[in-house]
Amino acid sequence: MRERKTEGKKKPRERKNPEINSKIKNKVEYMQDLWTLKYRAGTLKEILGNEHAVATLSELAQSGILPHLVLYGPENSGKTTASLALARQLYGNTWKNNFLYFNASDFFDQGKRYLVRDKRFVRFLGTDDPKKIYKSVINIFKEIVNEYAGMASIDADYKLIYIDNAESLNLDAQHALRRIMEKYNATCRFILSTTKPSKLIAPLRSRGLQIFFTYVSDSVLKDHLEKISCSEKLQLSEDALDAILYSAKGNIAKAVQTLQLVSLLAHGLVITEEMVYEATLGKDESVDNLLSAALNGDFPGGRKLIDEMIVEKGLSGVEILEGLSEALADSGEADVDVARLVVKISKTDADLKDAANDRIQLEKLISTFS
Repeated sequence: MRERKTEGKKKPRERKNPEINSKIKNKVEYMQDLWTLKYRAGTLKEILGNEHAVATLSELAQSGILPHLVLYGPENSGKTTASLALARQLYGNTWKNNFLYFNASDFFDQGKRYLVRDKRFVRFLGTDDPKKIYKSVINIFKEIVNEYAGMASIDADYKLIYIDNAESLNLDAQHALRRIMEKYNATCRFILSTTKPSKLIAPLRSRGLQIFFTYVSDSVLKDHLEKISCSEKLQLSEDALDAILYSAKGNIAKAVQTLQLVSLLAHGLVITEEMVYEATLGKDESVDNLLSAALNGDFPGGRKLIDEMIVEKGLSGVEILEGLSEALADSGEADVDVARLVVKISKTDADLKDAANDRIQLEKLISTFS
């Protein structure tokens, strides 16, 4: 598995505490994303790192000449934050009227179950019962995007449609989107966000200015966490801060979520390195259960766990594979079996680079374990 070298950081000691894990589990829903939203950059100037990407977007916003955009880079690297900031700079107080957000992963992976939960789509569906929706998801997608793109803004030259996880669009959807982009170029601009630009068809990539995003440096992230700690009046030890940086690997959202988790455990006391490691153990239990299900041939159970980790916990395919590798090393399985399964995990890790759907690759992997 790929490892990120972090100078001066030591790998955490892993000590499990069921009582603490239970407390965390009970509070995760309440606190999910609160601080990530509270301390999210609101303007392009406030965005951390990604200086070249931010400078490019700022120049485009100031010029008033905006092409279609393709933002690519790892998950949680700032693509959505930058797009929202761009919309605010372009439209000011009316940005919400001129900006439409789509998550292609939810739209196409969850399909009609997702659509009925989104109030924006009710009038297109005519029902909130997914069993009574007779249109295909691709046709619903075309209808929604067509209508929004075709309606001119009342207070701006064009609207923005932001499509997150664009790699989840199937080929039919991508070709349909290409035609819509051409048809409504006068009234709409599209921003496609993806972690896998190679999964987009060439005509889509060529129609947008490609801008790369990546994770921030530890020094930038450290400064951000220290400011949050000061604002929230937290007592954060240097070792605890280093542990969060080690766990986050430059991922701002992950670092802020971890800081908020440990703040609940601290109860006003100094946040220690130990608390950070305990707070991040909630993922280990799910990964251990996934490994157990895979080894025992419980494919339905494994699929359910994968869905929970991706949808509810927000883990990427790479993070799940890293967890599986660690769990496998401590599983007590015979060396020859461990070696065989590590090879499978490594192959899946390579496949994820070009795969449009992490879930499918992970399900394929666990089906071969037993």
